[in-house]
Amino acid sequence: MRLNSSRIGKILVESGVISKDELSNALKLQRKQKVHKRVEDILIEQGVIDEKRFFEIISKETGYEFIDLYTYKINQKLLEQFPLNLLQNSHILPLEESDTQLHIATSDPFDYDALETIERLAHGHTLIIHLAPSKAIDYFFQNIQIKQKFFELELSIKKEMSEEGDGEIEYSGESAVLKLIRLIIKDATFRNGSDIHIEPGADKAMVRIRIDGILREIQLLDLEVYQSIASRIKILGNLDISEKRKAQDGRFSLSIDENIYDFRLSTVPTLFGESIVMRILDRQKALLRLQELGFAPEVQKQFEKAVRQPYGIILITGPTGSGKTTTLYAVLNEIKSIENKIMTIEDPIEYHLPLIQQVQVNERVNYGFDEAFRSFLRQDPDIIMVGEIRDLATLDTAAQAALTGHLVLSTIHTNDAPGAINRAIQMGLAPYLVADSIVAIVAQRLVRKICPYCKIETPIPKDISENILELLPSYTTLYRGQGCAHCEMTGYIGQILIAEILLFDERISEAVSNGEKKSQIIQKAMEWGLYTPMIYDGINKVLAGITTIEEITRVTRS
Repeated sequence: MRLNSSRIGKILVESGVISKDELSNALKLQRKQKVHKRVEDILIEQGVIDEKRFFEIISKETGYEFIDLYTYKINQKLLEQFPLNLLQNSHILPLEESDTQLHIATSDPFDYDALETIERLAHGHTLIIHLAPSKAIDYFFQNIQIKQKFFELELSIKKEMSEEGDGEIEYSGESAVLKLIRLIIKDATFRNGSDIHIEPGADKAMVRIRIDGILREIQLLDLEVYQSIASRIKILGNLDISEKRKAQDGRFSLSIDENIYDFRLSTVPTLFGESIVMRILDRQKALLRLQELGFAPEVQKQFEKAVRQPYGIILITGPTGSGKTTTLYAVLNEIKSIENKIMTIEDPIEYHLPLIQQVQVNERVNYGFDEAFRSFLRQDPDIIMVGEIRDLATLDTAAQAALTGHLVLSTIHTNDAPGAINRAIQMGLAPYLVADSIVAIVAQRLVRKICPYCKIETPIPKDISENILELLPSYTTLYRGQGCAHCEMTGYIGQILIAEILLFDERISEAVSNGEKKSQIIQKAMEWGLYTPMIYDGINKVLAGITTIEEITRVTRS
């Protein structure tokens, strides 16, 4: 039995963190729910009390220490001494043991039945109880289950392959191969990954997940298992499984734990087999607005003003994986309406948007960006989005469309916003057309955010460049993540945008038309308040404790 809800509620009321009415409402909701929830869980879900504050109060009441579980390295051998189902259902995690003591973490120190059961299985060790949130405990069990399941499914696949070779196999339900694919995807989504890479080598195949822009190895597969997975993924993406000599692209959707995920699939032949990459397409990104992307307030204000222009070209620039497509979709969400006709040319179409006509490029029938673009102009659109400007023909059509009253949104690959001017001229567009057609150029990068669970103060790095040192105030506090289990010892969780915008007015247009150098345009634009380099946005986010100097220097040129 455990301490009842009324007693826990009384402790919280006496501590002054909740009122009697808030407790009464939580108890009423508890009685109405079909699935029984603890009253403290209801209060935490409603935002009445913070989870950490709850455990601080219970720690004071019980004398048990509240710990940051993410700083612990879990002892796998110790876990194996107890039934996993018992530990998981009881929210108890063994931490370490000595000759006479067993340290455990629990989110429910009042579940005496579960604690007595663990004590009986502890072979005479005295239990030393520590308090930890249930979410933290669940995180570790999820990782443990995934690793065990990987091993079990690999064995099942080998068994299925052996039986299939004997001509005896009859599938009833889902095969082990598809279960393993689902598990890889589940692990990637659990870790908030953006891409899954399955890469064959000479002896093993490596499974890597891109998390916050950085690839991390999560599993090694036997080559025979890899072959089965590769064929099944190609079937999911409607690719030719017999064709292994050339690259193929596809897409598919898959349901994982009642959630539907979309994937963009790419296969490329390599020395040891086909490299497979699955881009996880998050449908929620298609619903983002500009104010949710993380632009600095001044940049966002200037950007919003630019996208409200009736005509002209707005370019988004940055490397692959810097969030350019997400920004374009956010712009479309900002300006779409029943009064405007918006058409997009994409390769491929990643997200489906309401009120927008989206067209897929099809090079097999010679329907590329330029061909689609020219056909669009006969459809009387107000706004056109071109996924990427790759050649002069598309760029020239974009300029002509902008000069004839259309707003054109697109991306181009350059290192910074002013660099897009040189790139357009190098592609063959006359400087006067660049000057007259472009409204604004945005350059952006994604940087990793400091893990909030292991965030600590840190001195200014000794190897910092003089250029960056000059931008830091004399007395400044910097932060970093020291690494914990929650961030997988990286010190970072999540990403945020840093960006710069170059606005065009008559003065900038005249400088471009006159063929002035990039450095001259940058200097004048900064003097006129039309441009602030990206590094300043990055430094501001460093000073705010959001990211680190190392991250800023990783993605920008100081």
